Amino acid sequence: MKQAEFPEILEISPVFISGKKEVLIIRIKRGKAKTKEVVPKERINNQITADKVRLIGSDGKQVGVVNIREALRRAEEAELDLVEISPNIDPPVCRILDFSKYYFQKEKKAKEARKKQHEVEVKEIKFGPNTEEHDYNFKKNNAIKFLKQHNKVKFTIRFRGRQMAHKELGYRVLDKLKEDLAHIADVESEPVADRNLLSIVVTPKKDIERILGKDAKTTEPAAAETVAEQQEPVTPEVPEVAEETEE
Repeated sequence: MKQAEFPEILEISPVFISGKKEVLIIRIKRGKAKTKEVVPKERINNQITADKVRLIGSDGKQVGVVNIREALRRAEEAELDLVEISPNIDPPVCRILDFSKYYFQKEKKAKEARKKQHEVEVKEIKFGPNTEEHDYNFKKNNAIKFLKQHNKVKFTIRFRGRQMAHKELGYRVLDKLKEDLAHIADVESEPVADRNLLSIVVTPKKDIERILGKDAKTTEPAAAETVAEQQEPVTPEVPEVAEETEE
């Protein structure tokens, strides 16, 4: 194994326990953090316990079922490793390859997959039962921004003092929010009342980017026409001059 070709792998070393069992330890460089010892799930070389294996050569072609000694001999001749890639079938599938390169590529793919994963958060936006139109639109636009980021949004109506006697106003605000956001969000839970609070949770639709993009395209022509109308030059009226007649 040639770990020098892969700078993120600092060390690959077999460790023998009681002179019988070989355990592979890999130390991986992770930025400025301390290196971490990892025991890979795959068994390699002398760790493989099966008597026979279904072998895949270093060129990716099927060799067939061979005994473990023959598989190890072929791997040694190729100066590569025998890696057990499918241990749960009978006989297990093993492949001859450069394990350091294989493990490096596997870690790289896992790292990229973790980057693409998005942890869904629940963003809370609070309203009052008598929220003014300007404040309502401002908070609604914030909700759209959170939904576009594929986060859930919890709308909470807080009642104070005598407002507790008029909870229908809070339900009215939530109904308006559900109606205004129905094209980009689904209601996950219906309104829940808890003492002086009333809340619902909405989740973004899967194709929210396409929906918002389509809405933006439809509003652009209308906005352009309005601007064109405003910028259209106005021809000044020329006053009519009466012709003078000679006497």
